[in-house]
Amino acid sequence: MNEVINYFQSIKIRGMGWILLGCLYLFANPPLLIIVYLYIAAVMVLRTWLANFPHPAKIGLTVVYGLLMVIQIVFVSVGVFPLRGLFPAYLVAKLVGVMLVVLPLWVERFVTTNNQTAFYLPTVEEAATVSFDELRQSADKLSDLLNSAAEAKEKVSVDHVKTIIENLPRHSAVHYINHGTLTPAYFAAVQATMTDARIYLAVSNTGSAASEMISVFTRKQFNHVSLAFDRDLKTIISYNGGDNVYPPGMNAETLEFFHQKAGASLLVYSLPVTVAQKQAIAEKIAEINREGSAYNMVGLVSKHSAKPNIMFCSQFVYTMLKQAGVAYFDMKPGEVRPTDLIEQDYYKKLKFEYELKF
Repeated sequence: MNEVINYFQSIKIRGMGWILLGCLYLFANPPLLIIVYLYIAAVMVLRTWLANFPHPAKIGLTVVYGLLMVIQIVFVSVGVFPLRGLFPAYLVAKLVGVMLVVLPLWVERFVTTNNQTAFYLPTVEEAATVSFDELRQSADKLSDLLNSAAEAKEKVSVDHVKTIIENLPRHSAVHYINHGTLTPAYFAAVQATMTDARIYLAVSNTGSAASEMISVFTRKQFNHVSLAFDRDLKTIISYNGGDNVYPPGMNAETLEFFHQKAGASLLVYSLPVTVAQKQAIAEKIAEINREGSAYNMVGLVSKHSAKPNIMFCSQFVYTMLKQAGVAYFDMKPGEVRPTDLIEQDYYKKLKFEYELKF
């Protein structure tokens, strides 16, 4: 029984949950939203009755979840879908309707202690006793939330969402779809750099639709990382969407790729390597080019790859460093974010080279 209780108490909204909410917003209709409301209410009631809460509290929460479910259903039935055709009122109302999905979770968070082992309903005295410091902290948090929401609104634009949806059919999570896009001229340029005993990492803020959407979840400015064999980035390479020229996967990049919005920027760092280590990276890249690759879009959420050569950008760069034995921190490749390659450099292996602003 304790295992069942622990399972239900572990339910939280994580990255995948927010993506599902986004999909719900894009594709939801009244029956689907009502089913989701019913499901969440049932899960929360079951979670309450399995937990070690006082009996009156269980009854009280059950009533609350039931009322919330009724409010949710009435709201979407009366206040959302009748507005179809009335933009932007309909879009705003639908957003509220989707966010109401997580309202029961927020209610539970309010009435439980942080470790979720004891339940209590606040008394009138507790509810009325709010210090000015708590009010100020709440105001600060609300301000941060509103600022984050404003930034997210700019990044999660209709054009960005449309671009990503249109590009989805080009991707594959289980098959190699990018074969041999790196030319002999590219590998000749790589071999010409072998006298330079350094490899180069470039973290960038490209402004692409995918980069802007990812930044909403990572809350990082730089959300793409590339690898190059030369300081001038003539051999720069990474996993990307192919820029509508090549299939998504491992592709050579150009400086134009990084300039997709005003204010885009790129930071270049170098890492000392031996000729043998640099050659090992080049050989592994040539192997991937022969075998094929695909962009690991699903792995951005799941942190796993269906096949070895299905990766995202930071997963690819870290894997190449591990291949050559020059990785300077220890993480699972699927969990490495672009900024980790800079922030995890505790031993100062990297040398900052320069910044490019577009």
